[in-house]
Amino acid sequence: MSGAYPRVFLAGHRGMVGSAILRRMREQGWPEPVVRTRTELDLCDQRAVFDFLKNERPEAVIVAAALVGGIEANRTHPAEFLYQNVTIASHLIHGAWLAKIPRLLYLGSSCIYPRLAPQPIPEEALLSGALEPTNEGYAVAKIAGMKLCQFYRREHGMLSHSAMPTNLYGPGDNYDPENSHVLPSLIRKFIDARDRGGDEVLLWGTGAPRREFLHVDDLAAAVLFLMGLENPPDWVNVGSGEEVTIREAAELVRQAVGAGCKLRFDAVHPDGTPRKLLDSRLLHSLGWKPQIGLAEGIRRTVADYELERREGRLRQSRMQGE
Repeated sequence: MSGAYPRVFLAGHRGMVGSAILRRMREQGWPEPVVRTRTELDLCDQRAVFDFLKNERPEAVIVAAALVGGIEANRTHPAEFLYQNVTIASHLIHGAWLAKIPRLLYLGSSCIYPRLAPQPIPEEALLSGALEPTNEGYAVAKIAGMKLCQFYRREHGMLSHSAMPTNLYGPGDNYDPENSHVLPSLIRKFIDARDRGGDEVLLWGTGAPRREFLHVDDLAAAVLFLMGLENPPDWVNVGSGEEVTIREAAELVRQAVGAGCKLRFDAVHPDGTPRKLLDSRLLHSLGWKPQIGLAEGIRRTVADYELERREGRLRQSRMQGE
């Protein structure tokens, strides 16, 4: 519960992660957080961010704002992903310290770990090997953000800490045809094929890479759990522990959508990291565990997608929080 933090600034409240955290805060009876849209506060504008934090003086900050995208977006725009995400992190973390805000939680990503990290990936694997080239820019930015949190905590005593979620999915996801992650991309492709009577869905890669997925509502619960700890780890993995191949994930989506089309994989396109499963035993030992299984979560997300589409609310932007 958030009794020690009656004024939380939730950065990125319109994105998938931020909106899930906002829903969870309301469900759990947290005070309404301070929020700003991108037009109201540009997180890449240093002076605007510093002035906002100084004037508002929230008692905690949750950083859920980020520029995000799938393999192709990260591969073709690494400079954009690195620059914007480093900028957002540095402005909010340094700005929070300048404003004497006592606590900050930063949302990282499992892509911070080496491409060939030991599986499941422990927190200690950070910086132990080369990153996955297809999203290196984004990963470097996220590493910088979490290291800023670690160093500001060590040097200045600000309780800044990070959560490293695995691959996320759920309501409010980004369904852009070129920039979405794997599960929203699969959901859109299968629904489009079903609706037009298509007999085949073409997917990138071989279908062999193994991935772990976490419903965004479970991540939101983990974030608020961590905010309630007096002495949280500098960074902690947040995963489901449930691992499937891309082919198996595609089959689950096809079943949830009710599509009769066949799968075809195009191995000319990159697979990305061959396997990525987080070791989340540290967080589980502290008392948090996920509640939404993958098959059930996909069914819920397909229903959410169809509702968002009917209501004209599908998000097709790469900026979490726009």
